[in-house]
This record gives sequence, structure tokens and C-alpha cells, in this order.
Amino acid sequence: MSLTHSTKVTEPAVATRRRRYRPGSVEILGALLLVGIVFRGPLADLFAAPGMGTWATTFVSICVQAVPFLVLGTVVSGAIAAFVPASLFKKILPERAGLAVPVAGAAGALLPGCECGSIPIANRLMDRGVRPSAALAFLLSAPAINPVVLVATAVAFSSDLRMVWARLIAGLATAVIVGLIWERIGKPEWLTPRRSLAPEGQDARGFGVFLSTVRADFTQAAGFLVLGAIVAASFKVFVPNVWMEHVGSSLALSVVLMAVLAFMLALCSEADAFVVASFSTIPMVGKLVFLTVGPAVDVKLAALQAGTFGRRFAVRFAPLTMLVAVTVGLGVGLVFWGGSLV
Repeated sequence: MSLTHSTKVTEPAVATRRRRYRPGSVEILGALLLVGIVFRGPLADLFAAPGMGTWATTFVSICVQAVPFLVLGTVVSGAIAAFVPASLFKKILPERAGLAVPVAGAAGALLPGCECGSIPIANRLMDRGVRPSAALAFLLSAPAINPVVLVATAVAFSSDLRMVWARLIAGLATAVIVGLIWERIGKPEWLTPRRSLAPEGQDARGFGVFLSTVRADFTQAAGFLVLGAIVAASFKVFVPNVWMEHVGSSLALSVVLMAVLAFMLALCSEADAFVVASFSTIPMVGKLVFLTVGPAVDVKLAALQAGTFGRRFAVRFAPLTMLVAVTVGLGVGLVFWGGSLV
């Protein structure tokens, strides 16, 4: 009797544990290649049109320029996640918030990492006793001002290298200002960081962690790069030049547009400079706002932060970061390139 009852209970439980098949990135890529092979004739005719030829050229050029930096960034980020113990950060950070926040922000310039990778690092720092304001300053600065990002920016804006210095100053200032504000207004109940899955007192490290981190970061970042390249190429071809010239003629409109695009596109910071550089009608101040907002706050980061630190944190931290990033990017841009909002 008990055996029959056990079977009735177990079978539905086993059925509910069965996972539905979800295609991975390799399967999706294979399907796209198959579609390209089957419909190569119609696709060739489509891209033979003058407008689509320009679209394809813009799309490919952005991807080709950005991919090497994307690979380098994910490799360095994976090495940090696998071989640098999180306890090192606590040892080098001062105890006082007034010093810890700027030092943590400056550390982002030395330790490359993508936006997604900086969130678990910040979580690990808090898990090791680092004050939240300092961990959050590092979270914002690491993807914005690390060496890989700055070199990529120099390549993308080789005609005006002031963008490199402007991005460095704006990214660091955003991280420090947000960290100091959070030190003053942040409440413990707003922040509920997810506990680390690593054994107590240890860091998850090793070559296996390195490979899995690089694979996951590159797969995710490459997808957003392709999306960004598609949007940039589409803007160049399908949006009338009159519209873009109108937006570009107004600094206020360009700042708003670039801030919204940076939030929605969610590009990887190693590749965003190549995308925004293609918007030829947008003034440099607007482009700097894009490069300041993107690594700090976007739709993807808001979701990841809510999952890692809690929804109460995300609904407060994201608007604060957006406000500071836009203000700082605009201010630094006006110092470097001048201009007026009216």
C-alpha cells in the first residue's frame, strides 16, 4: 500500500523536474548559418542593394574592430575571477569610507572586467567584509575605465584622443560620487547581497573557473555587440539624415538620446566605443554621455543587480547611477568640447 502511494507521489515530482530543451548559443549560430546557406541567393540580392550594402559594411566593420578587444577583455576578466583572491581587495582598501571609495574606484583602472563580471566580484567583496559603498564604486569603475576599455576607446576615436581622457575622468568620477552618496543615504535593509556559493574562507579559483568565465562572458557580451552593431548600422542607413542632423544640432536632444540608447542597448564596455563612434552626426558630448552611462547602468545590469543584491537595492541604485552618470558625462563633455544645451 505504501509502495503504491510512494509511486504516485514520485512520478509527478520527477516529471516536474524535467527541464525543457532550450537551444544554446552554438545551436542558434548553427541555425543561422543553415538559414544563410539555404537562402544565400535571396540574401545576396538583398545585400546587393546600395542601402543594404552600406548596412552590411557598417555592421561588419564595427564587429571586426570590436571583437579583438572583447576577447582580450573577457580573457583578463576570467583570469581575475579565477586567479585573484577576493580577500586581496579587503587588504588594500582603507577602513575610512572617504578613502576606501576613491581607492576602490581607482582600482577599477588596474583590474579589467566587464559589467557582468564586476557584479559577482562586488558581491564577493561584500561577502568578505568590504563596505558596500567601496564595493559599489569598484563595480562601476572596473568596466568603465580599465586599460582594455581605454585602449579600445583610443582606437575607436583615433581622430580625437580627448575622448580617452574624458571617459577616464567621467567614469571614475561617476563611480566615486555614487559610492560616496550611497555611503550617506544607503540603508542596510536596502542591500541584501546573495551569499557566495564558495566554501567559507575560500575563493572559487582555477583553470576551470577561468574557462567557464571567459566562455560565459564572451557569449553574453558578443550577443550584445551584435545587437549594438545592428542598431548602429540601421540608424546609419534607415534613419533619415535630416532627423539625425536635427538631433545632432541640439546638444540637449543628443544627450537624452544617447543616455536612453546606452541604457537600452546594454553594450559591453570593451565594444561600445566602436558603436557610438559610428554616429557621425552626434556631438562628442553626447557620445561621452553614452560611454559614461553604458558601463554604469543599463537594462541588463539592472536585472543582474536585482538578482544579486535584491530588488529594493536595484530600484534605488539604478536611478541614482543614471542621474549621476548623465550629469557627470555632460559636465566633463562641456569642459572638453564646450557647447551649450540651448
